[in-house]
Amino acid sequence: MNIIANAKKYTLILFLAGMSNAYAAPMVLDFEGLDDLESIGDFYNGGTSQNGNSGTNFGVAFSQNTLAIIDSDASGSGNFGGEPSPDTIMFFLTGADAIMNVAAGFDTGFSFFYSAINNAGSVNVFDELNGTGNILASLNIPITSSDGGDPNGQFSPFFDIGVAFSGTAMSVSFAGVQNQIGFDNITFGSDTPGGATTAIPEPSGLLLFGLGLAGIYFSRKKKLV
Repeated sequence: MNIIANAKKYTLILFLAGMSNAYAAPMVLDFEGLDDLESIGDFYNGGTSQNGNSGTNFGVAFSQNTLAIIDSDASGSGNFGGEPSPDTIMFFLTGADAIMNVAAGFDTGFSFFYSAINNAGSVNVFDELNGTGNILASLNIPITSSDGGDPNGQFSPFFDIGVAFSGTAMSVSFAGVQNQIGFDNITFGSDTPGGATTAIPEPSGLLLFGLGLAGIYFSRKKKLV
């Protein structure tokens, strides 16, 4: 299975908008208020998402392949559970990564919650827009365990991960296999993600599967949508 029941093809049109507000304290993007399977776009950038929704203007813009998805337990398409702030998360269905731009910049640290039960991923923090310039921090995203959801959803639970860095970051690349990693509660200015309203498991729940187990597991690969 995928992260949604029936994966659809989306045309990747990368767009990145300007931003103006600097970060004085950690801020959290929880993706609530977005529709199921819509492009996030300028939802957090003083504009709107694909379907015309708007959130707090944090000066954060996403590439168009960056989508929101709602938990199936909340009448969405998402094959996930245990998200830190129900019921919406971020993921992508096209391209090799999703790009997030913060034109005003942020410093100190970066963190988020995620679930990746089949494939590992990576996150890079850059000092220029559009995933360019110097890499200030890198995170390898290990494969995670699955507990079957709350009550449903194989991409469950979510685990926290973060990194501290020096300098001013302006963009982040979320890389991995399409439809195989879900992100939530993206936090700027701290290496510990905030905004969680559900219990989060200890990092010991992260699993790095050996090749033998991975071969069996991948033959029955599950997806977020």
